[in-house]
Amino acid sequence: MPSPAPSRPPTLDEVAERAQVSRTVASRVINNGPHVSRAKRDAVEKAIRELGYTPNRAARALATRQSGVVVLAVSGDGPEVFADPFFAQVIVGASAALEKTELHLMLSLATSGHGRRRLHTFLQTRGADGVMLVAMRGHDPLIDIAAQSGVPTVFVGLPLHGTPPCYVDVDNVGGSRAATEYLLNSGRRRIAMITGPVDTAVGRERHRGYAEALLLAGLEPYATEPGDFLETSGVAAMRALLSARPDLDAVVAANDNMAAGALRVLRDAGRTVPGDVAVVGFDDSPLAVHTDPKLTTVHQPVQALGREATRMLIELLDGVQPESCILPTKMVVRESA
Repeated sequence: MPSPAPSRPPTLDEVAERAQVSRTVASRVINNGPHVSRAKRDAVEKAIRELGYTPNRAARALATRQSGVVVLAVSGDGPEVFADPFFAQVIVGASAALEKTELHLMLSLATSGHGRRRLHTFLQTRGADGVMLVAMRGHDPLIDIAAQSGVPTVFVGLPLHGTPPCYVDVDNVGGSRAATEYLLNSGRRRIAMITGPVDTAVGRERHRGYAEALLLAGLEPYATEPGDFLETSGVAAMRALLSARPDLDAVVAANDNMAAGALRVLRDAGRTVPGDVAVVGFDDSPLAVHTDPKLTTVHQPVQALGREATRMLIELLDGVQPESCILPTKMVVRESA
């Protein structure tokens, strides 16, 4: 008598049916996603135990010819982009989200024509199951490369033009507005800003928050100088601001690196911080506690950016359309303001 055929492993749809929830909710519970009630989470976890469900993407990859690889593709001007602690924290968050899966993370620094062509070929040949795009500038060619490949795509930060169906970002406008309002509430009125790159959504949004806070206080934007998020650009911008507006009494920098550069210039110019000039950054990066003085800044949950983007990509690979999200920011007050 032939032995019985091995039973088929349970599917995500069967877990959802047993728990009496949608496929989306079941996927969120399995991938530790947000926005699920305790009752539904308990129901899904009970169904998983009863059915013996195990998410096995390795087996699925063999069955569907998937690669088991997801790409974190970074746009920028060169390898020095990784000098920014922001990207290291995004990678930490993404790696944490993949820890309990069989998916592997590949980094792609697509800053040159050759790098972009290599990524295009890799995605077109299905070398990766999905891609996360970071640091988009202007009409970034990476956006078209991902679209042409047809692989599931999640944006880490909004692009400059249009709103993609799947993205995670932080409240850049609200964070910058809060930083400027904090300076206004402390009595500062001649508040300048070192902006991010004007061809990025994050650069424009943080400038918008600064301008909104001043306008709500009945003031015009005092003075701005563009930067590129690197410390050297903060140095150059602060020198230009001191030359053009020597009576300024505060500076909002669009990230901590540029704020650190501004602090150096102010110290060399004999300006006390915060006595003569208050300085606020944006990121709450590890650098913020090593500047002199320690940096008042806007905290953004960078690891959560990487973690949430990866969770959303996993949901797309599971056939679930995730909800895009904006993560909150908060002020962290230290010595510079």
